[in-house]
Amino acid sequence: MLEQSDRSLAPLLARRAAWVLCAIWLLAGVVGHDPWKVDDALHLGVAWSMAGGDWLVPRIAGDPWLVTPPLYHWIATICGRIFGNVMLWHDAARLASALFGGLYLLVVSRTAYRLNGGSAALAAPLLAIGTLGMLVPMHDAQPAIAAIAGFAITLRGLAVWQQQALRGGALYGLGLGISFLAAGSDIAAVELATALTLMLHPDWRRRDSLKAWLVALGIGLALALPWPLLLWQQAPTLFDLWWAAELGSLGFHGGLGLNHLEMLAWAAWPVLPLALWALWLERRKPFQARNFLMSTAAVWALLLFLADSPKPATLLPALVPLTLLAAAAAARLRRGAANAFDWFGMMTFTLVAALIWLGGIAMLTGEPARVAKNFSKPAPGFVAEAHPLVILLAIAASVIWIAVMLRTPRSPWRAAARWSIGVTTIWVLLMLLWLPWIDHGKTYRSASADLRHALGTNPGCIARRGLGLAQRASLDYFNGIRTVGGGRAANCRHMIVQASPRADKDIPGWTLVADTSRPGDKGERLRLYRRGE
Repeated sequence: MLEQSDRSLAPLLARRAAWVLCAIWLLAGVVGHDPWKVDDALHLGVAWSMAGGDWLVPRIAGDPWLVTPPLYHWIATICGRIFGNVMLWHDAARLASALFGGLYLLVVSRTAYRLNGGSAALAAPLLAIGTLGMLVPMHDAQPAIAAIAGFAITLRGLAVWQQQALRGGALYGLGLGISFLAAGSDIAAVELATALTLMLHPDWRRRDSLKAWLVALGIGLALALPWPLLLWQQAPTLFDLWWAAELGSLGFHGGLGLNHLEMLAWAAWPVLPLALWALWLERRKPFQARNFLMSTAAVWALLLFLADSPKPATLLPALVPLTLLAAAAAARLRRGAANAFDWFGMMTFTLVAALIWLGGIAMLTGEPARVAKNFSKPAPGFVAEAHPLVILLAIAASVIWIAVMLRTPRSPWRAAARWSIGVTTIWVLLMLLWLPWIDHGKTYRSASADLRHALGTNPGCIARRGLGLAQRASLDYFNGIRTVGGGRAANCRHMIVQASPRADKDIPGWTLVADTSRPGDKGERLRLYRRGE
């Protein structure tokens, strides 16, 4: 992550420990569970359809799904093919998230080094894995992970541009192409707006900037254009649908609301307050090149978040420049603030770790009875099993956390390091002790099996009503159940309806055959009907 110099700020042991910590954080929770509603099941469903042979058109259960370009799904499908023989296919495909996440952490560290030196290079990936809004999306099947990896590469390119315009332009073009192929025009617009704004600054108006722009656009277009051109050539109708959706995404959808601010407050913790502190420290030189780069990228990425509905995935791009800003300030906190941040993290994570252990013990032993009831009631039929290796790993993670609290030496980045270790510890404990219970309630495996059994061996055409994308993807993945809608469903013998438990079960002309749901799900039912004879 760091250059060979500046070893006094980042000892070799600290750098290696940071690499190990990031690897543990990336891998914990990526494998070991079924596809979950919503994004995880949806994007694994797209990759599963691609595994059937159609790499050009993203599909869910056979139907075109043209919301994002397919870069993430391509990599997920390749991972599924390579590693699917040694683990479950969905776990293998989800390794794409770890690959893109690792690329993001590496690039953001190198960019932080370029802008603010070795201390920031060590703090940046630690703060990234400690950011609350990164935790769940980075462990789902999520194209936004590939998009922020591309965004980080563009910022790296713009940082290099000041001294080496052509090299910087090449990196910028690479990141631009990756981001577009991962998430479409939204993130590409942010990257273009950031670069064009920087051209107002004299440090980016170099004599060879025109050549750099030609290199950047050439590489970006070479990466981004082949897929849309092939889609336009082979499926022009689908291309028109995709292009209309892309144009429609460039604008405001909902506007700023209280939900945006609430999500920003918790999901951008702790990088948001640290980034604001960095801006305050540099308030007298906002147009210094490094400050102008980071703040410009943050403003444009935050505008993208505020223009859309408040979702963790839409906030991820803003976390990239905020992390760079925060890394610049992590070692410059005043002693009182650093100690308060450190103390708050240690107390919070110790308490949460104790609660996770309490829940795990209650699931395994049934005691305390009141706690055990809180787990058994929302997950009927779940039986916890004590695997010795899992228990030993959970104990080891807890002991390491205690040792970190007691023995971490003073350093400029101690508070950030302990915060990141704390986040990783509770995430690892959650995945070790609670993952089977969480998976039991979130997977559609049992519901899909119920429908498959009721459908029999030759169900024929299956219509759908109100069936969501995640549900369609899960039914196809687990049991090959594919439904049709519109005019194609007119003569289907069976129909699957997604409804609330209170919805009327009687449908004229149809007979209810099966009524199922995920274990403990009180808000959703999947009902199978057979057309009346």
